Amino acid sequence: MTSFDTSPQLNVWRALLALAVVFVMLATGGWTAVNSHRAAAPLQASRSAWEHGRIAGHRLPDPDSAPSRLAHFFATLDAGQRARLAHRYPLAVGNMNGAPVTLRYQANRIALEKQREVERKRMHDNRLSTLGQQDAGRRMHRYEALLQKGRKILAFDPIGSGRIAEVFGDLDKAERISVVVPGVDTDLLNFQRTNKKYSAPVGMARSLYAAERSADPGTRTAVIAWADYTAPSGLGMDAATAMRAEEGAVRLNALVRALPGSGEVALYCHSYGSVLCGVAARQLPSRVSDIAVAGSPGMRAEKASNLHTTAHVWAMRDSDDWIQDVPYLEVGGLGHGADPVSKAFGARVLSAADAKGHTGYFQPGTESLRNFAEIGVGAYRAVHCAHDDDACRTGLSGAASA
Repeated sequence: MTSFDTSPQLNVWRALLALAVVFVMLATGGWTAVNSHRAAAPLQASRSAWEHGRIAGHRLPDPDSAPSRLAHFFATLDAGQRARLAHRYPLAVGNMNGAPVTLRYQANRIALEKQREVERKRMHDNRLSTLGQQDAGRRMHRYEALLQKGRKILAFDPIGSGRIAEVFGDLDKAERISVVVPGVDTDLLNFQRTNKKYSAPVGMARSLYAAERSADPGTRTAVIAWADYTAPSGLGMDAATAMRAEEGAVRLNALVRALPGSGEVALYCHSYGSVLCGVAARQLPSRVSDIAVAGSPGMRAEKASNLHTTAHVWAMRDSDDWIQDVPYLEVGGLGHGADPVSKAFGARVLSAADAKGHTGYFQPGTESLRNFAEIGVGAYRAVHCAHDDDACRTGLSGAASA
């Protein structure tokens, strides 16, 4: 008779329990914003005003129109008209796929200035608790940092824990574009960090941009730190399911389809961000040439071929990343499927030598970052594989770096 202790059912439940514990740990790795009390939705209010607005006697187009239609609309306006729209409807324009990126930067700067003043007043609002005033102060200082000269904010939504995206480089002139998709507990407050800065989206993207320029100074690149989705946070089980990934996948797809130019796009998906990229893969346009995941708990697929993408699928994990202890399975919506660095999954497995821990992949000087940069500039023959057989470069073209 089969022992109860070794029954398949019990083993599954033990695996699920281990999975739950690990994802709770993952979900508590960063800041948790305390802004759920806010009833107002500034972005929605701005969009509603846009929908009732006019310019030169004509109604404004639906803000959800195809990016090509919105791009055509803005092209028919002169500089003064575009500037007026940015000032009247800053959040609507700043988050509008299809609006010129430079106009989005301008609109988001206006929106950030307004929100900074909102938080400055909340800091001294006696109706708020001490915790509420402190939270307002943290947000106010974050907005001040985002308003520093030269920063290019591509998306901004202050509601709840907040959403944000920033560009490094010239997005309009870029021949190749990279998008960094971060994981759990990403929000406005930890979009940028002073300590452990390469574990936060700004540090990741800035580091990748510098590495790409070093890998090939002749290729015009741009990198987007993309935290424009609501990542799992707190002690809930969101991190162990695909709900947030599914919502984020829609937003990522909309971003990529609205990017200027026709150059290739590479996605760099860290931790839970790789779940999002896995969910998004089949809907992404063909200009997405590469999907590279690091420290992945799974991509909601058993094999890379099941992602149904024409992009090259890359994976890496350093030797002391605790994510390797996650049970790589999916049962009843809990868990994210097979291990992307396993041979059975079929991704191109890259070396992550010198990277340390779960958040070390974008640290300057690591082979993980060098590999990311070579992919970003299309130098596929220059990447270093995780195994001696160089299988990760099989069937790829692309010049090696000097």
